[in-house]
Amino acid sequence: MFRHQGKSRTLKHNLKIATVLSFVAGIVNITGFLAFSQLTTNVTGHFALFISDVANFEFWNGTIYLLYIFSFLFGSFSSSFLIETFRKNKKLNVFVLPTLIECFILASVGFLGSAAVIKYPDVIICLLLYAMGLQNSFVTKISNAVVRTTHLTGLFTDLGIELSQLLFHKSYLKTEKIKETIKLRIYIICFFFLGGIIGGLLYSRLNLKLNTLTIASLILLVSLFYDDFKYKIIKVKRRYNQRRH
Repeated sequence: MFRHQGKSRTLKHNLKIATVLSFVAGIVNITGFLAFSQLTTNVTGHFALFISDVANFEFWNGTIYLLYIFSFLFGSFSSSFLIETFRKNKKLNVFVLPTLIECFILASVGFLGSAAVIKYPDVIICLLLYAMGLQNSFVTKISNAVVRTTHLTGLFTDLGIELSQLLFHKSYLKTEKIKETIKLRIYIICFFFLGGIIGGLLYSRLNLKLNTLTIASLILLVSLFYDDFKYKIIKVKRRYNQRRH
């Protein structure tokens, strides 16, 4: 799902990466909200709170929301910068490094968050927003801007447009393409929702607290090397079949 790029990328590849990353984003979203009562996967709400503080001339209070916004922005910038820097290296999967950084951040917050959250909650929030900025950037680039997984506002907008287009299918020649994108968006929404439910249960019912993010990092890490592992299994099977014949 991370290996295929450009014209070789299919709906199946996008569905795989969309389900995994939206599931991870759902876990991060609910964990961040339960721990800090703040949004940790998108910046729309933070921007509104920043404007509210500015309007009330509480400039110092508003700076923290501005910092949240720039953390997400810097995550997106960092991911794109790393991808463009290593793109010429044909032997390297350019999406590995930003994904590993995201895994490291989520795992670190999971392990150290319980102690650090009391003293530095805003730092933890900034780290999670940075990680989600990384994710949103690299999944946008790997899918050619087809997949976005950290927030749902744009997804519901696009889904509403595409559902309406199906009612006027005679006016649109690429009806099958519209159905494919609808399927993709429904997958993202459902797995974001599922990630939120499971993340909430792990956080509250099993009392994992911020350790819930460690589960998210493990899921992301397994998905990153899924293609390589699958490819090695195929090679082993081929060698075994060749020896038998």
